[in-house]
Amino acid sequence: MPSVDLSEVELRDLNAALHRLPKDTNETHWTILNPGGKHSIACGVDLPVTIEVAGHVGYYCGGMNCHATIIIDGNAGAGVAENMMSGEVHVKGDASQSAGATGRGGLLVIDGNASARCGISMKGIDIVVKGSIGSMSAFMAQSGNLVVLGNAGEALGDSIYEARLFVRGSVASLGADCVEKEMGREDRAALDAVLGRADITDVSANDFKLYGSARRLYHFHVDNADAY
Repeated sequence: MPSVDLSEVELRDLNAALHRLPKDTNETHWTILNPGGKHSIACGVDLPVTIEVAGHVGYYCGGMNCHATIIIDGNAGAGVAENMMSGEVHVKGDASQSAGATGRGGLLVIDGNASARCGISMKGIDIVVKGSIGSMSAFMAQSGNLVVLGNAGEALGDSIYEARLFVRGSVASLGADCVEKEMGREDRAALDAVLGRADITDVSANDFKLYGSARRLYHFHVDNADAY
C-alpha cells in the first residue's frame, strides 16, 4: 500500500505516479499524508484504485475522476470532484463552493455542509450532502441527482434542466424555472438508489421533497422574459 507524504514529495510527482499506473497494477490502495490544503490532489485518476487523503485539501481534489475511490479525511476547497466521470469521492468534512461542478457520473458524498453552487451544471453525477448547501446550488443542472439531508440556500435549481433535487430540510428560495414536484415511483426509486450507494439507511424517501424544472425556459418566449 503506497504512502506518499506531501511534505516531502512534490504534488506533481504524486499525480504523475498515479497517472502512470498500469491497468493491472497491484498498487490499488494509496494513502496521502500531510496534504496541507494543496490544490489538484489526485486529479485525473483513471483506474479503480482507492486513495485516502489524511487531511484537508485545496481546490479541485479528485477533479476529472474516473473509476477511483477518493476519501478525504477533512475539508475540501472549491471544485472538489469537478467534472467527475465515474467512481466515488467522499469528503468527511465540509466542502467549499462548486462541489461536483459539471460532474458527468459517479458519486460525491459530503458528510458536512457544502457552500454555494454545489452541483452547478451537473451532467449526470449523483451528489449527497448530509448537511446543508449554499445559494445557487444546482444552477443550470442538466441531469443527475442532488440529495440534501439538511437545508438549501437561496435560488436552488436556478435555470435547471432535468436534474432531480431532493431536499429533506427547508429551501430558502427557488431559482428561475425551478418548482416543487410530486415525487413519482421513478423519482422515489432514484432517491432510494442514491441513498443506498451512499450507505445512508436511517432516513426515508418520504422525508424529502422533490424539486425540478418547470420547463418554461427551454426556449425563449417573450411572455417569460421576466423569469430569465
